[in-house]
Formats: sequence, structure tokens, C-alpha cells
Amino acid sequence: MEGFTSRLKAALTDRTSTSLVLVGNFEVEERWALGEHTLPRVTTTAGSAVVNHMDEFALLLGGRADHVVLKAAPDRGYLDYLDGLGLPLPTVHVVAAQEPRRTVTEDALADPALLSELARLDAVIVTHGVSDVEEQLAARTGLRLAAPTAALCKSVNSKVYSRRVADDIGLRQPAGFGCSTLAELREALDWARGPLAHGRAVVIKEAFGVSGKGIAVLRDERRLDRLYRMIARQVEKTGDDRIAFVVEDWVDKAADLNYQFTVGRDGSVRFDFVKEALTEGGVHKGHRMPARLPSTAVEELVASAEQIGKRLAADGYFGVAGVDALVDTAGGIYPVIEINARNNMSTYQVQLQERFVGPDKIAVAKHYPIRLTEPTSFDAVRTRLDGLVFDGATGLLVNNFATVNAAATPDQPFDGRLYGIVVATSPDELTAIDDQVTARIAGMRDGES
Repeated sequence: MEGFTSRLKAALTDRTSTSLVLVGNFEVEERWALGEHTLPRVTTTAGSAVVNHMDEFALLLGGRADHVVLKAAPDRGYLDYLDGLGLPLPTVHVVAAQEPRRTVTEDALADPALLSELARLDAVIVTHGVSDVEEQLAARTGLRLAAPTAALCKSVNSKVYSRRVADDIGLRQPAGFGCSTLAELREALDWARGPLAHGRAVVIKEAFGVSGKGIAVLRDERRLDRLYRMIARQVEKTGDDRIAFVVEDWVDKAADLNYQFTVGRDGSVRFDFVKEALTEGGVHKGHRMPARLPSTAVEELVASAEQIGKRLAADGYFGVAGVDALVDTAGGIYPVIEINARNNMSTYQVQLQERFVGPDKIAVAKHYPIRLTEPTSFDAVRTRLDGLVFDGATGLLVNNFATVNAAATPDQPFDGRLYGIVVATSPDELTAIDDQVTARIAGMRDGES
């Protein structure tokens, strides 16, 4: 069976033999949001360091004919582990000097030798998402960016665009408004007073917020008024009335969903998967595969993907698109909460899922918080998890190790994340493996032997 990477190459370049240069510039929304009016948010240096080292996920998206640019060389023991699983890995190119708060693209642009090295390749660049910085990388290397323009990707990724597309197609979505001017926002917030008066919550979202940032759940009019005044002051200060916010009814949900489809350069649409998204406080925590959905719900999502994909193609977009959806407490599907014009966390799991999670398996992709006093090796963590690490059948399949040590600071404790996919043959086995991994990692944080 043709693998996901081959299908992706065909969609982006019309040829399955094209060599890719993979760049994992996670949270490209931060770049898209520059110059936009925003809600209050907090970003820490340590958090940025970990997120930017999520670039190592791209290692598992390519094959031997491909290349990947990383902020740091992968742990040798981790590479040996992946090789032992029979995974065909791309050639790794490491930046000369990485800074924690820079994306891997920004690190690459600061490395003339690496740019020259990439310029000699017969390949195209495929990124997590496309901003002006990725366009600079293509221009500096002379390699083609296998994607639409940054301006189009930003436009399609806007939550305001998502609402407009769902309205035009006639897909069910929460009651609400996309707001492009302060007057539209004022009208939307006046509408929101109705649900609030009846004890329902409403939500205001930045058009380019990600991972729980740029979102506020409102339960009283005082906070609604306070946020409006704050945004109005920003508009007054900048003199720019152009805004991008969504105001929506808060839907009581039974499950979050994430599905992905790929739009080809020829306008074709291929449904890739649907997964049950695991979230906490609006922040992505992982995916369950397969999603616990009846076949009728899956069919509804496939049909929605076809309609959305055709609209995206008509607007000039091609490549991976991920859609957040939900199931309400009555079992109804909301097929469009937002459209993501970029790769998704689950994009980097597809090859592993195709290879190791067959019809007789279930899996959950997640991360385990880990607190350390000094950097550790993959082999040390593997020893700590003896008997629990995936061996080709069941266990924790580690799919990013760079995030464990990303925030390391001399002589100070630091927090990292161990990302992996728990593969099992039954729900009980999955829970048992997950609980044991959690306990052993927690013990490692607490300094137990």
C-alpha cells in the first residue's frame, strides 16, 4: 500500500519520487499573528524552547530519499532505536547554532553554510506551515516551496475564514460571528449578551490563536465589556480598524475530533484520517486512534472534508489541511470548528500508525511531562521504562525525544516533554501501559532510582 509520504509528495509535486526538505516550524500561527490585535497571553522562554524542538517530529515524516532540518542533532540512542524498528529515516541537516526562542527556520536562515548545503540539493521544501520566514528560506536556498503563498496560507488558517466557509457550504457550526472590524466585534458581543443572560458561556477567539492561546471563555458581561475595551484601545492606539476575532456560543461537547485531508495541486481531495483529540483547558494533549465514532459520523466527516477541500482548492490552496470538529453531548457532529492550513500534530503520526497500528491495535498519542536537574539520554529513559518501550508489537513508541532536554538550564531544574504513541491490543492494556509510563516518568522527576 502506498504510504502517506508518497501520497503527500504526489499531492504537492505531482510526483512520488520528489525529494523533500522537511522543516518543522511548529506554531507558525505566532508568525501569522504578528501585527494582529490579540487577547492577553503569556509565553515563557522555557515553553518556547520545548515547542521549537518539536521540529524533531519531522524526522518521522520523510524517507531515505528525503532530508530534514533540525535545531539539534538527534540523540544517538534514539536514532538507533528508530533504526531498530526498521524506519527509513531522512538525511539530517543540523543548524550551526540554535537559539531557544527561534524556530528551526529562523535558525537555518542564520546559518550561511547550511543554506549553501541545502541549495545543492535536488529537492523541494515542505514545512509545518508557511509564513514569510519560510518563503525567505526558499529564496535564500533557491529551492521551491511546495506550498501556496504565505499570505494565502494565513488567510485560509484564519478562524474568520473557517466560519465563512462553513456558512457558505452550509455545514453545522456553533452560533456566532467572524469579526473583521471593531463594529462587527461590537455587534457580535452585543449578541453574546443573550446567551450570557441565559447562563450559557460564549467564547472569543483570535483568528490565529493556537494551543489554548488567544482564546477566552466568557461567562459574565463584565469580562465581555473589559475585553472589548482592551481591543478597542489597541485599535485606537494603532489606528488600524482591521481585526480578526470569532465570537461563538460555547457548545457542551462529548468529544473533540481532528480530521485531516490533503488537497492536491489538481484540486483532488483525499481524506486521510479522523482521530479523537485529547485536550485539557483548550490545550492539545494527544490523539486516540481509531476515534470512537459510529460509521455514520465518519461518513459525515468524509463528506464535509470533500466539500471543504473543494472550496480550499477553488481559493488556491493545496496541501495538508486539518479540521477541528466536535461531538456534542447529544451525539451531534459539528464538522467545522476551525480549519488549519498547515500540518497537525497527528500528521507526524501517520507513517507510524500505518506501519505499527493495525486493525487489531488501538493507540493514544500523548506526551509525558518530565522534570530533570540535568540533561538525560534516550538510553537512560529507555532503561527507566524497561519493558514498556515499544518493541514492534505494543508499548510506548517514542516519536520525539528532543523535547525532553530542550529547556535544559545549567544548575537549575527544567521541564521537558517525552512524546510517544502508546500502542496496545485492548483498552485495558493501553491504560496499564500508560499508567506505568506515567508513574515511572513521575518517579524520574522526583529523583527516584
